[in-house]
Amino acid sequence: MAIIEHKMSPALAARVMSVSDLAGWGLSMVAYVRWIAAGEWAICSADGTRIGTAPDRLSAFAAIRQHDLEPLSVH
Repeated sequence: MAIIEHKMSPALAARVMSVSDLAGWGLSMVAYVRWIAAGEWAICSADGTRIGTAPDRLSAFAAIRQHDLEPLSVH
C-alpha cells in the first residue's frame, strides 16, 4: 500500500483500504450464493468456505438471512 499512497493525495490515501483490511471486512456479516450445478446453489462464507447448499437461489438467500447474515450474489 505504501507505493499507492505515494501516488495519491493524502486525503485519498487515507480512504483506501489495504488488501488485508479488505479481506477481513465483513467476514462475519456476509455470505454469498453461487450456482454450482443444475438445481444446486452453494452458500459460502465471505472467505469462500462452502457452508451449505440450497435447491434454488431464493432458498439460499432465505437461509442466509435466517442466520442474520447479509446475502450477496457471485456471478
